[in-house]
Order: sequence, then structure tokens, then C-alpha cells
Amino acid sequence: MRSYDPDLTPSWKKPKPVPEIPADRDLVVEEVSTGFCGAVIRCEAGTVTLEDRFGRHRVFPLDPRGFLLEGRVVTLVRPSSSSPVRPTRTASGSVAVPAARARVARAGRIYVEGRHDAELVERVWGDDLRVEGVVVEYLEGVDDLPSIVAEFAPAPDARLGVLVDHLVPGSKESRIAARVASPDVLVVGHPYIDVWEAVKPSSIGIPAWPAVPRGQDWKTGVCRALGWPSDNTGAVWQAILKRVESYKDLEPELLGRVEELIDFVTAP
Repeated sequence: MRSYDPDLTPSWKKPKPVPEIPADRDLVVEEVSTGFCGAVIRCEAGTVTLEDRFGRHRVFPLDPRGFLLEGRVVTLVRPSSSSPVRPTRTASGSVAVPAARARVARAGRIYVEGRHDAELVERVWGDDLRVEGVVVEYLEGVDDLPSIVAEFAPAPDARLGVLVDHLVPGSKESRIAARVASPDVLVVGHPYIDVWEAVKPSSIGIPAWPAVPRGQDWKTGVCRALGWPSDNTGAVWQAILKRVESYKDLEPELLGRVEELIDFVTAP
């Protein structure tokens, strides 16, 4: 006698199986019914607590098919003590989104003053920027900033953020920043002559950044004072950049300004 499955429902009518995912801490999911997106901070019997990027907490039941992970419906379950450990934070300290695809680029942009600034921002905030769909470009100096802003034509749905070196009162940079400021343009800066100084000296094994006499090229003066090759500052910068592993290697004066720009260009 042939045996038959007592369930005669055609296979194409049967619901597809939903994977069960351990609700590990910092796992980023979206709750289906409310659209609330956040990282897991606590999982207890029957409930999970999520925290969104603004620090708001919501508690949800561990319902079957109740969450989206990277766009796929999943069922969250309480994690076991043997659940595999995954990276939970990006280099900037933000909650990591595993295997997240880069978002389509926003109309808004962040401009930084030079190539080294752009490479440092990418090093620390690259993962966050791809998730948010923010493109970073560099200016090669701020003298042309007014014409660049005029050509960009900022608007509420296309904001422009600008990071400037050595933005201190009375400087040329501060005067240019005042000319372009508007509700849709945010210009912020750090106090350092060059973005190299935003890297903590301890992270690259020096006691402090040396003082360079006024009128002397700053990078060249630094290299000479520290015994680094002064005829190839680009190679020196790449060696510095390799020592930057996370936000912990940067000074707070730069960290706060970059976070401010990201929030500005991604605000609804």
C-alpha cells in the first residue's frame, strides 16, 4: 500500500517556513505591525525590548512572523547561551546592521575639505553612511565653497553639510562659512589646522602633535619634527590612517561634528 500525506493542501498553498532567529543583543530588526526599527537590548520570557537610533525603547511580544530582518519575515526566539557572537558595533560605535545593503544615495550630501578628511570619515563612519545613503565628497579647500553651494541648490529634501578644517573665530574659514549658512546648509568644523591632528597622538605612538611655526607647511613641518619622510606626506598619511580602528582613536572635537552633519542631512 502507498502511504499518503494526510495534509492534501497543494504545496503552493502552504505557507513558507519562517526562520527562527535568536534575539541576540544589538540585532537590528523591524516590528511588522508598527514599523518600529531598533536593536535588541533585552529578551525575556515572551517579550523583546528594542531601542531605536534616538534611544527610544519599545517592548514587543515574541510573536511568530512578527519581525523583519533585512527585509525578510522572521520569528525571534530567546537566544541560548551558545548563540554565536557577531560584530555588534561599527567603527563609529553605532549598532551594526549585518549584511545590510547600501541604501540608494540621498539627494543631500556631506562635503569635507580634502581627500584625507574624506578617507578618515570613510574609515570610521563608512558603514553608517552606506546604511543611511549619504555620499561624502571633498572640496580641496573652502575658497570655492560659495559657488559649490550655489550650484548644489540646497533644499529641505536635499540638505548640504560641510566639514571645515580650522574653523575658529576670525579665520578665513569662519567668514566663508557665514556667507553660505542657511536652514538647508550646515557648516561645522574642528579647531585643528589639519585633520591629521584629529587622530589621537597615543593611537599612532607619539606623545603629542608638534607645533609648526606659522608660515611653514604644516604636514611638512610635522614630518620633519617627528623624523618622518617629509617628501611623501601622502604615504605618511596612509600609515596614520591604518592606525585608526574606531572612533576611540579620534578626538571628540571631530567626532561630534561628523555625527552632527550625518543627523542634519538625514533628518526627515
